[in-house]
Amino acid sequence: MDIQIEFQSGIPLYEQIAHQILELIKKKELLPGDQLPTTRQLAVQLGVNFNTIARAYRMLDRGSVISTQPGRGTFILDPEEQKPRTRAAEDRIVELTRFYIRKAAYLGYEADEIKGYFERISEESKQD
Repeated sequence: MDIQIEFQSGIPLYEQIAHQILELIKKKELLPGDQLPTTRQLAVQLGVNFNTIARAYRMLDRGSVISTQPGRGTFILDPEEQKPRTRAAEDRIVELTRFYIRKAAYLGYEADEIKGYFERISEESKQD
């Protein structure tokens, strides 16, 4: 599992990790049933505190993206088996939106530019 952290980006590390795990799922590099590394294993691999990984995993767990099973591990859930939208799902989209806005701002984009890109891409996706 290839995750790259940008320590100087201003984006919380747990958000970067959760976002990248979601991207790996989207690219089908992580599939339903795949086991994620333990929080300690991934923390050592990335050179971060294990609590950072635990926070990222909690965020994904609340969003029904992964399931942590005590004594067994943490696994990717099948999107079709995920729970209907809940408060946790809303929290997940808010976290992803914050990540996107912070990343775009870090890259030098102003709020109006970010909004314009969002609207354009939203329209394009409706046509697909």
